[in-house]
Amino acid sequence: MAEPSHQRDDRLAPTNDLPESTDPTPVAAEREPASGRRAVRAASVPGRVRALVREARGAVRGAPRRVVVAGPLATLATVGVVAVGVGFTDADPAPATTASALTEISDVATALEEREAATSRSVDRAALAQQQAAASVQEQYDAWRASVDTLATQRAAAQAAAEQRAAEEAATAEAVAAADTTRWATTDLNLHTTASPSAEVVGLLEEGAEVLVTGRTANGREEVVQDGASRWVTAGYLDSEEPAAAGPGGSAAARATGGECTTSSTPSSVSANIAALHESVCAAYPEVTSYGGWRGDGDHGRGLALDIMVRGDLGWEIAEYVRANYTQWDVNYVIYEQKIWSVDRSSEGWRPMEDRGSDTANHYDHVHVSVY
Repeated sequence: MAEPSHQRDDRLAPTNDLPESTDPTPVAAEREPASGRRAVRAASVPGRVRALVREARGAVRGAPRRVVVAGPLATLATVGVVAVGVGFTDADPAPATTASALTEISDVATALEEREAATSRSVDRAALAQQQAAASVQEQYDAWRASVDTLATQRAAAQAAAEQRAAEEAATAEAVAAADTTRWATTDLNLHTTASPSAEVVGLLEEGAEVLVTGRTANGREEVVQDGASRWVTAGYLDSEEPAAAGPGGSAAARATGGECTTSSTPSSVSANIAALHESVCAAYPEVTSYGGWRGDGDHGRGLALDIMVRGDLGWEIAEYVRANYTQWDVNYVIYEQKIWSVDRSSEGWRPMEDRGSDTANHYDHVHVSVY
């Protein structure tokens, strides 16, 4: 017969095993965060810190019997992030400790804000300095480029002027070498270096002198050849016919001034100089019988002008007669056939005048003389 089993059935026996913990109080479940707490998602580190400060203060107001212990736990230097730990305890409130912790957090946030602002200002200053440096370099380059362009323009202009002078000199040399036409001066003419109105006067072509012409004209002047060089004289005073010997009256320069006028009476209401001029011209050129003295305009209206009514070559002879003796009558200027000679510009000889429309207005039918 089998022996009865002496093994105990532990399933029914009471147990005396002690639990691992003698504290019968069950472990309290961890406290869940308040459902109304805002999540901190600030864009910057100071903003996150200030958000935590506001959250901690809200917790203190919501649970006045609890003490909030807050403080900076760590600063990660590589990213500039401040981790703030916030805990709660069932101990009695410690307002001074809480305020100190919150103040410390606020100070950290302020310091971080100042550092961010300083960094931003430093970056702005660096960027501004770079922009100013770039602008200065660009300005210097633009100035250099402008000076280079100006120099190039000046060089091109100088080169063009030199080429033009060379071409003009070649054309002048060719014209002088080919000149074979003879002309005679009908009056004394100034010899100019060029056709320019401001050209230098280098000599005098006397009345009756023979001269070669090139056929070139410019600015109211024509080119002649004098001693193998190009010279320019006032146009209109070179004749293709050699002048004849002076007749009984002689040339304008040879005719004497003064004498008695028997063919015309002295114009009335004229100055003493005009009266003396009339007497001399009338005595030297008795063939002229008509004169114009006073009338109500210009020098005539003041008695300072005389019109000698004559045409053609005789008119030029009388005009030259007056010019040759201008000091005797204090002559101001003489006009004939749309040309003028004046004392103050005597070195320029006879100068062309603008077209006034008619023979009388252009002085083709009389010699006009004005005196001082």
